[in-house]
Amino acid sequence: MQLLSAGELSLREGLVGDSRGKPGPRQVTLLSLAAWQAAGNTIGMTFPWTDRRANLLVGDLPLYQSVGSRIVIGDAVLEITGETDPCSRMKAVHPGLFDALTPDWRGGVCCRVLRGGLLTLGMEVELVSGHGPESG
Repeated sequence: MQLLSAGELSLREGLVGDSRGKPGPRQVTLLSLAAWQAAGNTIGMTFPWTDRRANLLVGDLPLYQSVGSRIVIGDAVLEITGETDPCSRMKAVHPGLFDALTPDWRGGVCCRVLRGGLLTLGMEVELVSGHGPESG
């Protein structure tokens, strides 16, 4: 994991520089800070968000059951394709974390890039339900 203050999303690579970002429904993973903190509160612990190993962190988006919605960050547009299920690595971070991430999609969402763009720390993020901005 590498923390960056800027990055780029592309149709071909997902988050540029991420070796797993090939086109498809799990091209980019995104985590809500509020959901991550809720999981930690459930077990009485705090952890750096990088322990979740998501590509992007956003403040407080309601990601639960949001398949088909769009996330707009600057010029970039992501389509939410599903929940990012907690993996066994979360059990290694702390006992109980795996179970604390299970409710309400606290582990984040998987996305595909519909339109690429540059990202910088602190950009406004918008969740658009259903069919929002299309690639263009």
